[in-house]
Amino acid sequence: MIDRRSEKRIFLLYYTRVFDTQSHVQFGNLVDITSQGAMLITPNPVPIGVDFNFQLELSEEVADIPFMEISAQSLWCRADIDPTLFNSGFKFLEISPENASIIQNIANTFGFRDN
Repeated sequence: MIDRRSEKRIFLLYYTRVFDTQSHVQFGNLVDITSQGAMLITPNPVPIGVDFNFQLELSEEVADIPFMEISAQSLWCRADIDPTLFNSGFKFLEISPENASIIQNIANTFGFRDN
């Protein structure tokens, strides 16, 4: 499969919980992130091409707010190595300058350094 990303993925050392904005039910966990999108691990398959509104749980190390709201569209979904989970790729739809800064803080604080 060809990787169409324009940025290198930043894999996270700690998974961030992600909630559905409307239901406040946990949707999954953030596994990796770039300024343009993210991969979530979820307990259920995610339909492709659907827009979602998420709340990412934040720690004091990355922001002075408890959650960041962000909209994203699902691009792909496939089974994880764990047969009870799914990996799903999302692209962010609109990113405010504040959210862009928080995304960068998440990557800098919790990103796995592979060098």
